[in-house]
Amino acid sequence: MRTTTLDQTRAPIYEALENFRKQRVVPFDVPGHKRGRGNPELTEFLGQQCVSVDVNSMKPLDNLCHPISVIKEAEQLAADAFGAAHAFLMVGGTTSAVQSMVLTACKRGDEIILPRNVHRSVINALVLCGAVPVYVNPEVDHRLGISLGMKLEQVERAIKEHPNAVAVLVNNPTYYGICSDLRGIVKLAHEHGMLCLADEAHGTHFYFGKDLPVSAMEAGADMASVSMHKSGGSLTQSSFLLAGPNIHEGYVRQIINLTQTTSGSYLLMSSLDISRRNLALRGEKIFEQVKEIAEYARNEINSIGGYYAFGPELINGDSIYDFDPIKLSVHTLDIGLAGIEVYDLLRDDYDIQIEFGDIGNILAYLSIGDRAQEVERLVTALADIRRRFKGDKNGLMSQEYIPPEVVKSPQEAFYSKKVSKPIMETEGMVCSEFVMCYPPGIPILAPGEKITADILRYIQYAKEKGCSMTGPEDPEIEYLNVLVES
Repeated sequence: MRTTTLDQTRAPIYEALENFRKQRVVPFDVPGHKRGRGNPELTEFLGQQCVSVDVNSMKPLDNLCHPISVIKEAEQLAADAFGAAHAFLMVGGTTSAVQSMVLTACKRGDEIILPRNVHRSVINALVLCGAVPVYVNPEVDHRLGISLGMKLEQVERAIKEHPNAVAVLVNNPTYYGICSDLRGIVKLAHEHGMLCLADEAHGTHFYFGKDLPVSAMEAGADMASVSMHKSGGSLTQSSFLLAGPNIHEGYVRQIINLTQTTSGSYLLMSSLDISRRNLALRGEKIFEQVKEIAEYARNEINSIGGYYAFGPELINGDSIYDFDPIKLSVHTLDIGLAGIEVYDLLRDDYDIQIEFGDIGNILAYLSIGDRAQEVERLVTALADIRRRFKGDKNGLMSQEYIPPEVVKSPQEAFYSKKVSKPIMETEGMVCSEFVMCYPPGIPILAPGEKITADILRYIQYAKEKGCSMTGPEDPEIEYLNVLVES
């Protein structure tokens, strides 16, 4: 466990809410349900204890926009626990944290080096601030159909070709558990006067577990966005934004306040506070157990035949510099089923909800709440699916990453004059909106990218297989907004 200097048994926001509850204060402020009295159905559903601490900012409870007491203390404890210089409580999810991180580093016209397989929140941030992406197209494992990490030589080449770029952004890890050489990328970025930013939506456990890939703060990155609600156990939509010593705390707070709510949820903030305490005190033991469950699950799934639950054996020291052993990603094409088809079968026939299925893989998200008996149920279900539905893999598509052709910056394309066209008639045109499968939320198309025949085939195939498609204005994804030709 990381050595800390503050008392990690404290949970200041939780403690303040408990004290507030005991005072029986009469509310003439918002929220309007007045500790649940005004909405008995909501109170019955969520519980009196929950709605009684769904309160607004006030002096005893501090203010998320300008913390000076209990929220400030909670952020200092989080920074200490994560090994950061500063930590910020985020109640808009890691999307908000990622956007604040990019907006801190970039302004209009700035170049930022990043892999194309980023979450849509990164490109959303470029739409907001007007920065220009310099994509490092990752290699693809053609057997698994997944994007890999950024090679060090690719990053170095991008830096040399774009010496005025202000930052390099890294996924640590990807949705599938792939890690780039983060220490090496940080070193390269800093040698050339650039910041290094890490999207650690799936890397909370790196800070607390043992024998896991390096965390962003330990690697010397300047900022990291951490989804505490994913592997860390806090409530959905609660995250941390971490910053290193070279980042100005006050400026980051101003950036956050541009878009984050002025009515921060104390349910979300207290969940961050309590979950940070839990991981700081017990994280190493917890994640050792999760890692053991994941390894057991991989072995059992691979013994079924036809599936490939991939893991650290993929490490090659370059495009797969490291691998998150807690990730349970499973390739399904060899049993003749797309990942999304296995995903649907698990939910509909076996009452098992996994994180996502794509064209060739599924991801069962393992974290602090999982137990061995649930993993046994998953393994049994996968074996039964193979027995009942195994088919011929011929004709199944495996490619998940198609390198984009960027014509305009995301901001320019998003705000340009556009027209709606039938999607299959848009080949050769420039897209002005997003198209993606969600999860994982990695755009197939982003604003400013040319629409190609390969991309259209992929979108059509994903729709046919039942992937949950999001992004365009048209909910049926039959029409796509494209730029009007000048």
